[in-house]
Amino acid sequence: MDACDVLIVGGGPAGAACAWKLRDSGLRVTILDKAVFPRDKVCGGWITPAVLEELKIDPAEYARERVLQPITGFRVSCMGGREMEMHYGVPVSYGIRRCEFDDFLLRRSGACLLLGSPLTHIERSRREWVLNGEIRTPMLIGAGGTFCPVARYLGAKVNGESLVAAQEAEFVMDARQADACAVRAEIPELYFCSDMKGYGWCFRKQNVLNIGLGRVDSHGLAGHVESFLKYLKQRGRLRIDPLPPMHGHAYLLYGRTPRKLIDEGALLIGDAAGLAYAQSGEGIRPAVESGLMAAQAIIAAQASYSPERLELYRDLVVKRFGKTDGATCIGSHLPTGVIALLTRRLLASEWFTRGVVLNRWFLHREEAAVW
Repeated sequence: MDACDVLIVGGGPAGAACAWKLRDSGLRVTILDKAVFPRDKVCGGWITPAVLEELKIDPAEYARERVLQPITGFRVSCMGGREMEMHYGVPVSYGIRRCEFDDFLLRRSGACLLLGSPLTHIERSRREWVLNGEIRTPMLIGAGGTFCPVARYLGAKVNGESLVAAQEAEFVMDARQADACAVRAEIPELYFCSDMKGYGWCFRKQNVLNIGLGRVDSHGLAGHVESFLKYLKQRGRLRIDPLPPMHGHAYLLYGRTPRKLIDEGALLIGDAAGLAYAQSGEGIRPAVESGLMAAQAIIAAQASYSPERLELYRDLVVKRFGKTDGATCIGSHLPTGVIALLTRRLLASEWFTRGVVLNRWFLHREEAAVW
């Protein structure tokens, strides 16, 4: 039977960041993932400069062979309302392709990679975990996304959780489609639903286009997506017909449905821990930061992985993301008509759009990199 010191289930940004942070610790780290990388991942796909800083990625070097689209502004509106265009003059975010970004992080993590290997069985034996009857480890990390099997083993009840549901499509445009595309690569477009329960986006990364919509209320999602695509076509923002099929995914917003972060010899990180930002739904930066925090806690535990010794991880998460006090949508207790009116007025305000929606919710510009 194989053995390792730390076994990470999930090779996305959270798991890869954790392994990368542990690479000089002397610990034998293994990453297990059911997918073979590179693989497609349903995701809008943008990161802030803080993510590059935290992972010590040189933008110029990364961009030599991969998509790294500088973002210098945003076009924001309530659907059907006034459109505001905000410019920063410098890159405040970058568009990436998850098939490239995740593979890059995984390959440089320094971990032993077991790819194309789904997790089918978890067993607790004395002070160790035994996975698939083949691998023993004293420290298990769940990094397999919202439906992570480790999270389920630790008690997550996905069917009873308040999930964000989204549909999106990402595809490479041919020369004709790229020339006809009205969306500027450096200016992603965000279109908020009038009830503030979600938003749609239209985002170009060089010759790649990503279109999608997500909502905290999944009821009637297909209808909302259909209306959004129709709206984009009417506004001349989308001139590609027919579109490739839309793909769905789901995730948890931090604070809405707290998951158990720590157990005996186990941690949850990234989407498996439900750490996506409550207002924007972004999950990459919280995933990366939680992976780095988990690595710090594991090193500090000095091979004694009781919940008490791993409590540092929970402390770091709460300090960074706040207490899980049941975040809700803005104005969720107000009448629909009032919310719609407030939404249109607020998103027509340059102060609110730049200072709150962009700087605070989407860019988190006031938050320095964790390391």
